[in-house]
Amino acid sequence: MADRPLLFSSVVELGRLLRAGKVSSVDLAERSLAALDTRGRELDAVAELTRDLALREAAQADRELASGHDRGSLHGIPYGAKDLFATRDIPTRWGSPAHKDQVFGYDATVIERLRAAGAVLVAKLAMIELAGGGGYDSPGASLYGPCRNPYNPARWAGGSSSGSGAAVGGGLVGFAIGTETWGSITVPAAFCNVSGLRPTYGRVSRFGAMALSWTMDKVGTMARAAEDCGLVLSAIAGHDPRDPSSAKAEFAFDGEPPGRSLRLGLLPTDFVEAKAPDAEKRFGDALKVLRKLGHRTAEAELPDLPYGLAAETIITAEGASSFENLIRGPDLELLADETQKAGLVAGLRVPAADYLRAMRIRTLAAEKAVLVFERFDALVAPTLLKGAPPADRPLSEGWTGMGGNGGPGNLLGWPSLTVPMGPDSEGLPLGIEFIGSPYDEQTILSLGIAFQRETDWHRQRPPAALTPPSPAQQAAPLRHPSP
Repeated sequence: MADRPLLFSSVVELGRLLRAGKVSSVDLAERSLAALDTRGRELDAVAELTRDLALREAAQADRELASGHDRGSLHGIPYGAKDLFATRDIPTRWGSPAHKDQVFGYDATVIERLRAAGAVLVAKLAMIELAGGGGYDSPGASLYGPCRNPYNPARWAGGSSSGSGAAVGGGLVGFAIGTETWGSITVPAAFCNVSGLRPTYGRVSRFGAMALSWTMDKVGTMARAAEDCGLVLSAIAGHDPRDPSSAKAEFAFDGEPPGRSLRLGLLPTDFVEAKAPDAEKRFGDALKVLRKLGHRTAEAELPDLPYGLAAETIITAEGASSFENLIRGPDLELLADETQKAGLVAGLRVPAADYLRAMRIRTLAAEKAVLVFERFDALVAPTLLKGAPPADRPLSEGWTGMGGNGGPGNLLGWPSLTVPMGPDSEGLPLGIEFIGSPYDEQTILSLGIAFQRETDWHRQRPPAALTPPSPAQQAAPLRHPSP
């Protein structure tokens, strides 16, 4: 491992080093804190370092491991959490200038469960303000400014779990926790060369997490490898009486590739219309790997329903309800993105009839679309069709032809795993997405594990020659189109 920084190792690899006595948890925490305090701040990925807590938790992990008390795969591993999870007596700002002084007196369930697993919280990580609830057009729609991509700091890390993607992709933490309502895990995972898991809706408790959309928010993870994502999900999944929407279904992860040939459905993707030859090439190569492994592929198609429109309506209405007091008060003007301000205000005017129609569409779609899994074990597509857009330009200028599968998957609460499939011609990472049926994270994780045993894209790291943006680039104003 001397040829790469220690924190680019997977959770599994770090665990082996800890148990062999070749590194201590305190050493890992100190390395992570130092990387976050330097490179992490250059990338605008850090919301708050949790130095004192991290060193206490790491020292406890070292004592326990030395005494033979092993809490499992995450014991002693440093991680970061998106800054929308409550952490006792540590600021939880939701990425929002309007909430910069917010502190809770309790921990979110996810934080509690990771502590019980022995993981070491080293930082709260930057995010788009309010997770982008009003719709945003600026990569800088955050208290911390635009979170920059570790593979090219002039590009965006993705949103809304920006800091989580950049921190894992930049080798600053062992893994990170994020959330997704529509694309907030899959997008930064694809942009930052990270393995990102969006579990089934309800698989992980949301108690203590900022609410954007009560019926669509999901808690997931970003890590070096698909196997790591499965290990983290094992620690955080499960019913929580404090979150009535959390499922009672058990999650069992075996960490192995599929033991049989799987039927993979290829979602329609128009590479020509999107002008995405790099994604077409990388996806074609990825399919060759999957077929070599014995999996069968065929074209798949979901019922023709307005998934995206329904999802947008639900998020807009529920987000406006979540932030109604902010919207009706003077602090709305503190938000960084003008488009988001206007979107939040407009959300209060969504007719009840439109919201209920969107909910009915979701019910209908859930019944019809899930039938695709009678024919296929999983669905496959490029996560996105382009690499990360510029960090200093409106997203409306850089998102053309980006593609994505977030509408159906998020509306219906299906699980998804994004893993790296190689860079585009500019060296920017691209991802492949495996989408599973409800509560079948095991199948998509096993696919990701098998794919990563045949490829090494997930082991790539940013070129050492990359430098942070210049002071002039950091100070450049972001242009916001009129609402």
